[in-house]
Parts: sequence; C-alpha cells; structure tokens
Amino acid sequence: MSYKIGLVGKPSVGKSTFFNAATMNDVPEGAYPFTTIDPSMGEAYVRVNCAAPEFDHTCTPNHGYCTDGVRFVPTKLVDVAGLVPGAHEGKGLGNQFLTDLNEADVLVHVVDFTGETDLEGEPTEDHDPREDIDFLEDELDMWYLDILEKGIERYRSGYHGEDKAIEDDLAEQMSAFKINADEIKQVVLALDLELDPDTWDDADKEALAREIRIRTKPMLIAANKMDTPEAQANWETVTEDPEYEHLTFVPVSAHAEKALKNGNEQGVLDYRPGDEEFTVTADLPEEKAAGLEQIREFVTEFGGTGVQQALETALFEELGAIAVFPGARKPQEDGTFLQDCFVLPDGSTAEDFAYFLHTDIGDGFLHAHDVRTERQIGADTELDHRDVVEITTTN
Repeated sequence: MSYKIGLVGKPSVGKSTFFNAATMNDVPEGAYPFTTIDPSMGEAYVRVNCAAPEFDHTCTPNHGYCTDGVRFVPTKLVDVAGLVPGAHEGKGLGNQFLTDLNEADVLVHVVDFTGETDLEGEPTEDHDPREDIDFLEDELDMWYLDILEKGIERYRSGYHGEDKAIEDDLAEQMSAFKINADEIKQVVLALDLELDPDTWDDADKEALAREIRIRTKPMLIAANKMDTPEAQANWETVTEDPEYEHLTFVPVSAHAEKALKNGNEQGVLDYRPGDEEFTVTADLPEEKAAGLEQIREFVTEFGGTGVQQALETALFEELGAIAVFPGARKPQEDGTFLQDCFVLPDGSTAEDFAYFLHTDIGDGFLHAHDVRTERQIGADTELDHRDVVEITTTN
C-alpha cells in the first residue's frame, strides 16, 4: 500500500505553496480563493535513517534517494481543493472536497498563523487562527454525523433483520472511513453510551461522530508563515490553549522551504530537505543574500522549515506508520543493497510484510529473519520502525 497525506484547509493559506515545496511540482499559487480547484497529487518524501551504514555498505534505492545516511522514502501528497464553512452542506467546493479528502489516510491542516486571511480566504487583519481550526474540525464532524445518522436510520429500518447489531449497520454505512464493527463498538462503549441509538441524544451522536472522525482521520496542524512576527505572536496563544491539547502543531514556513530547494537546484546553496542549516555556495545579489539570512534565522530557531517535519509527524506519529527494509546482510551479486524501504501500518507482523511484498511470498511464508540480530522470527512477530527483514518462502 502507499499512504496518502492530505493537505487541507481554507483557501489562500499557503497549501499550494506547501505542496510545491514538498514535491517541487508547479501547482498554481495565488492569494485568492480556490486557486486549487481539482486535487493535485505529487510525490513527497519522508526521512528514515538508512540501515545500510550499520552493515558497512551503501544502499542502492529503487525509489527515492539516500544522502549522508538519510533515506528519503516516497509518499503520496494530495493538495485538496479549498474548503469554506458549510462544505458539509455543499457550499463552496464542499462535496468535491469531502470526497477527495476521504482518499487521504492522514491530514495536514495548513493554517495561516498570521491571521491575515478570514474564513473565506479573503484578506483581513487580526483573524484568530483558532477559528480556522474549529471550523475545519466542525465541518468534518458534521460530515461524519450525517453519515452516522444514515447508519442509525438503516438500523431502525430493520433492513438487515431485527438481530442486526447497531455497530454492524454503522460499520457498513461508514465503511468508506475504514472502520469496522468492533472498532465502532469500542468507541461507543468508551463514551459510556449504550449499544442502543434510541438512548442517544443529539450531543451523544455528535460526540460519537467526532470520536470516530478523530480515530479514522488523524490530523496535525501545520502552522504556516511562522517566519513572520504576527504568526509567532499567535503561536503561543494558540498552542497553550487547553482546548487544543488533542492536536499536534508544527511550525512551518512553506515559502522558506521552497526558496531553499530552489536555491539548491540552481546550485547557489547546499541544502538537504528538513535540515536546520544550509550553506550558500555562490555570490548572490544583496537582496537575495539578505532574504536567505532571514530564512537562516528561522530554520535555526525552529529546527528547520517545518515542511519535512509536518509530513513525517503526520505519517509516523499521528498515523503511527513504520518503515521496514527488506534485505540481507550482504549486497547481491550485482552490487545492489537495501533497494527498498516500505511504509507499513503500525502493528504489522512478519507475515503481513510478506504479503505486502507479494501475495505469493505471503502464501508460501515459512519464517523471517531479523537481519541485524540474525535471529529467526515467526509469522506473528510485530515489526518495529527501521527493521531489516529477510523473508523465507516456498515461493
């Protein structure tokens, strides 16, 4: 499987700039609503410390690349069309937005922390970024609530017989969110609700829809334009608000990331994505040199531009994915070594990994080896992040 990270948020907050900075694509950017109409998909990368140096070899990646012991593993990034309040009712590009958004496994909500765009994406002053966070969560919750209520009506209609449990009907109705009946039952009981929708009031339904949304669409906040004083002033206010303790915030300057990558491509500076430092390698006009020094101050203070950090936090922390290398201790006869690095769900076993590689490999699974320890591991052994695993199969 290939994970998709979805970029979401209201218009004109810098989503397209973030997307271009992460993928180096050329998606239109502009300070006006709905610059992005159709979703854009590109290839971004997440960093994983390469295992090859531990074996005194150099890796030869099939996909992505490796530099100075850091493997850049491809992942899909989707810039979803701009969202406005009322999307769940079909306003703006609402229905299209929600359909596109559901293709994503984890969400990065890009928020303009300067407060210079209102809820419609129009220029303004002193806008509270918390309103943006609230409205997006509310829109998603209302979307989930609408589908939840359809599941309740399905249950009450007795469409599948009187013995059908409520969690079964809800799971079928909400199957697009990749949640099963057992998981829904766990959510219902965790909220101290009965497994009987006739006992639920409106607040109970809203709480249930919200909890299912949080569990099935993990999200972090990319606090964009943090290289400005206005955004930095809002950062402390927002991140210290106890109402947002359930969210992870990453300070970001998509503009800075794009500028550094452009400079690296043009050969005027050395920069590895995600690093908190770079080196200018050419004589530059005074204005450009001054701009780079401002970027240097930002990346030094915040540990990078935040673009890589946001993607990696979304994938490895919010979603809980792990990276696994299929490989052996020595290069093959053609010199290739650790050609692949795959991103798998947390809790994946050795047998899951075999099936991930190929159905035939899974069907013929005998056992696996932890290449680092040279120990044999069984089919149900859960893998850890950065494991190097060799599969033995009859196929």
